[in-house]
Amino acid sequence: MSSRHTLAPARSVEDHRQRIEDLLRPLAGRETEPVPMAHALGRRLTQDVYSPLDLPMFRNSSMDGYAVLADSVAIVPATLPLAGVVAAGNTGAPVLPAGAAMKVMTGAPIPQGADCVVPVEHTQSDGKTVTIERGRATGDFVREPGTDVRAGQLLAAAGTVLRPRHIAALAAVGLAELPVRRKVRAAVITTGDELVQAGLRLLPGQIYNSNGIALAAALEDNGAEVVSLTHSTDDPEEFRRRLDEAVTAADVVFTSGGVSMGDFEVVKDVLTPLGGEFGHVAMQPGGPQGLSVIGGIPVLSFPGNPVSTMVSFEVFARPILRALTGLPEITSSELPLRDPVHSPAGKRQFLRGRTTDHGVELTSGQGSHLIAAMAHANVLIDIPAATTDLPPGSLVRTWPL
Repeated sequence: MSSRHTLAPARSVEDHRQRIEDLLRPLAGRETEPVPMAHALGRRLTQDVYSPLDLPMFRNSSMDGYAVLADSVAIVPATLPLAGVVAAGNTGAPVLPAGAAMKVMTGAPIPQGADCVVPVEHTQSDGKTVTIERGRATGDFVREPGTDVRAGQLLAAAGTVLRPRHIAALAAVGLAELPVRRKVRAAVITTGDELVQAGLRLLPGQIYNSNGIALAAALEDNGAEVVSLTHSTDDPEEFRRRLDEAVTAADVVFTSGGVSMGDFEVVKDVLTPLGGEFGHVAMQPGGPQGLSVIGGIPVLSFPGNPVSTMVSFEVFARPILRALTGLPEITSSELPLRDPVHSPAGKRQFLRGRTTDHGVELTSGQGSHLIAAMAHANVLIDIPAATTDLPPGSLVRTWPL
């Protein structure tokens, strides 16, 4: 493999992440798509959204009670004839006779001729008349049109990442769909003759394929849409077919496995002649990495050990994907170590840890194959490349998982 196709030895984590971000940042300009309101949660608006109508749309009652003219109950107690009942959803145009009362439910239209509502708990009724025990002023318990929002008023600005509170307001004005940024479309290709789909019988030397479903879950959790999830054996022709299909469907492709120094490194063998760059990043786990652009589509190639795959995603892909989607940035915290740490010189180490009331402790096992142990972690402990030994109590940077 010629040197022009290899990453510089011991490229730093920062340099490799910057290259990935430079490749993916143009995806911020992807087009707008309309989505139904029910699917808009977590999506980023691309246009200002204005209310098409007033809220409330009509005068309605904020209480269960009796709609009256305030002047008719200026002196209490006052007994008034009951002229009917107005329920929420009444589509008629009820009119209050002079000197009478009409029973109204919360949200029901205020009858024409009424200007206030007396809550039911301040009344007595025999079904024909109602005795008002407490007077009310004009406007009491009446919701006037437009007191929440006026037609033409801005409801949500372009760039807003839609949360449930936004969805509630936008749905209340009758919008059926919203203009949002199209999600990053991602394809995942796992590789390796040894990998078997869950549910099938394993033969000696085989293991279940966890990387594919794990990467897909990580992508969806960070705002991407997984449009393809496939597996290739170590046969170069099969991998190339999978790759051609992936770059046709996706904005970015993720591969796992086949990037190191072994004899059957199918990803590296196929992509290097196409301009792919493969080499080591000064980190552990996840040192072997690859970057390619195939047909204008970035291809991020991670090592195949399960923990290496997941740590690579967390370190290199998660930050830029969240930025593209508009999800909140993941921020680090400094916590004291509960355990001593020894780290190899020259490699930035990402240990799996669990936070406690007194700091952060290592989870059992740090090998790149120990995916079950990673399930017990809730942070990555970020040990700088220049650090080799840390005693208990040392402050370390941690990244939430």
